[in-house]
Amino acid sequence: MTFNDIFKSNFLENISSVSIFDMLLALFLAFGIGLFIFFVYKKTFSGVMYSSSFAVSLVAITMITTLVILAVTSNVVLSLGMVGALSIVRFRTAIKEPLDIAFLFWSIATGIVLAAGMIVLAVIGSVFIGVFLLLFVNRKTHANPYIIVLSCSDHESETKAMDFLNNEVKRVTVKSKTARKGAVELNLEVRMKNDNTDFINELSAMEGINNAVLVSYNGDYMG
Repeated sequence: MTFNDIFKSNFLENISSVSIFDMLLALFLAFGIGLFIFFVYKKTFSGVMYSSSFAVSLVAITMITTLVILAVTSNVVLSLGMVGALSIVRFRTAIKEPLDIAFLFWSIATGIVLAAGMIVLAVIGSVFIGVFLLLFVNRKTHANPYIIVLSCSDHESETKAMDFLNNEVKRVTVKSKTARKGAVELNLEVRMKNDNTDFINELSAMEGINNAVLVSYNGDYMG
């Protein structure tokens, strides 16, 4: 069969469509695995603000992708038109959490694999990915980075504060330093020994320390 034969009318008349049973089975499985992805996302979310609309959209993306791929695999001409139509779609929503991208690709990949008829691969792969995320994403560690915003009155108080922090935390790294007349402001990345944050109270009570702020962050520093 040549490329021109694809567009002949006799070929279009013999195109096999997806049966109702196969379509319902694929959509039902997409809905079930989509709910599993939704559950894993809800359990592993560690960002600033949980978005229920994004979590629900993961289920919808799984089903929509399955629907699109079912249509593409059943009609060659429709698949060519679908490529042209989807090529003009642009998404403007910013993805702030890197892990959210993994969930989006997971939903899309599941829909593609289900529509291709690889049900066992979709189920086993989703279970494996879900268990992996549940085990490693929410694993607690005391080495999480924190930022201390420290305001000192002079160089002597800055030195005392640094000596105090070196004794109280595992590691201190200076990220930025601003010096003005009568004030020195430091942004410090610290790795704490444990979950106890009482040392920040002692630090703020030291002579020459105007204020001390402890902030947890995700490790991405911009400055």
